[in-house]
Amino acid sequence: MSGHGDGSGGTGGAGDDVRRTRRIPGPRSAPDDLALDSVPRPVLPSDLTDLADLTDAGDLSVPENGPDAEAEDGSEAEDGPDAEADPEEEVEALPRPRRRPEPPPFVLPTVPVPVVPVPEASHSALRSMLGAWALAACSAEEGAAVEEHLAGCLPCREEGTRLRDAVGLLHTDRSLDLDPKLRTRVIESCLERRPAGIPLPEWAAPYDAETARLDALLRDIGDAEWHAPVRLRWFEDEKPATRKTTVAGVIAHLLAVDGLVADALGLPDPLGGRDLARNPVARTEAIWSESARPATRSIRTPWRELNHTLLRTVSFAEHAVADDSVSYGSFSLSVRDSLVERAFECWVHGWDIARAVHYPYDPPAAGHLNRMVDLAARLLPGALAVRRRAGLAAPAKELVAAGSPGRSLHLEVEGRGGGNWYIPLDSPAAVGSADHTVAQIALDGVEFCELVAGHVPPVEAAVGRIGDRQAIKDVLYAAASLSRL
Repeated sequence: MSGHGDGSGGTGGAGDDVRRTRRIPGPRSAPDDLALDSVPRPVLPSDLTDLADLTDAGDLSVPENGPDAEAEDGSEAEDGPDAEADPEEEVEALPRPRRRPEPPPFVLPTVPVPVVPVPEASHSALRSMLGAWALAACSAEEGAAVEEHLAGCLPCREEGTRLRDAVGLLHTDRSLDLDPKLRTRVIESCLERRPAGIPLPEWAAPYDAETARLDALLRDIGDAEWHAPVRLRWFEDEKPATRKTTVAGVIAHLLAVDGLVADALGLPDPLGGRDLARNPVARTEAIWSESARPATRSIRTPWRELNHTLLRTVSFAEHAVADDSVSYGSFSLSVRDSLVERAFECWVHGWDIARAVHYPYDPPAAGHLNRMVDLAARLLPGALAVRRRAGLAAPAKELVAAGSPGRSLHLEVEGRGGGNWYIPLDSPAAVGSADHTVAQIALDGVEFCELVAGHVPPVEAAVGRIGDRQAIKDVLYAAASLSRL
């Protein structure tokens, strides 16, 4: 601590210390006692808007040293309530104003989106997402996980394929009818896993398939549609013939003609014990006229039961009954060929019903259609001989011994159920031969069946023709003459 001096000298004396310290200013006068009008007011520049600008312009006098600044001689000022200010300092020192910093430009903050890794899902979890994946309702990560799983999991891949196919059926621009081949594929798949104890003969498969297809159509139509008008068409006396009936009337016609096959197999006649001619037309007229009221949906049950009975019978006794004869009045067929003929008529009349009720109906499977075309081709020589005896066809030109090759026509059937057949022209007992071909016709398989059914007149059939024109005409008219009610 420093001692008290007399104030006469000596560096660091008390007097010097007091003079160098700040003195507390005295009380200020009240504003009312000052002559404010006589004090000149500073003129502010119009382009200065900041206190720092005013200071730089010189309009305001601001001391360079603040209360905490160092003294001119390098000594530090002492602060304290008891320190006295310099007598020459009459105005309190003001702090130097600071320039206001410019605000930084506004930048929209970017928030990073966290990438959440998809945890590896289990087999059951991925399998449960197959429905959403088939509907394209999965997220990108889920879809990638499902597709990666499908690449290595066969059961899930098959399930995903089935679901995608089912989703395709939801589109309104496609038909919702089942694929006509679906039934065949399902049966084949079932038989591969569990073969039938009593298999169905191969030659009875077309009848089984076509009766089932027609029955599916009949189950879909309403009660009123059973009375929808149906026009049956065939070729008779060198010109088209028609007969008007109803949907129920068509099924009654099929039932009546199927009864001929049932009688040949020793089964009860669906028309009862009445004495009827063994003729399809006579039996049809009898069933149509037996009741004052037209047939209704009830006709479907006896017709379908007869279908099942015929198929069961030929399955149990395949080889014993395959070659038995079925009489149709003016001609006869074996049981084997009769079921193919019944399948053909079931398809043709099912087509007639479908047109009447505005329902789609596809042709038979290719293998079944080929059997129908083959039967018609084998019947053509006999039909030619009948027409020749009636004077409706040209006479034979080259008679040959039975079993020998003779003049032939090459029948080329294209498309579904197609193939090549050589039709003997001069005798039904002759053998068709490619080396003795004098003419050739080519047409589509369905077109040929329409010609045989009498739905297309011979002169209107779309046929490619080469060779003997008379032979071509005779064969086309013979094909049309195979049709009947």
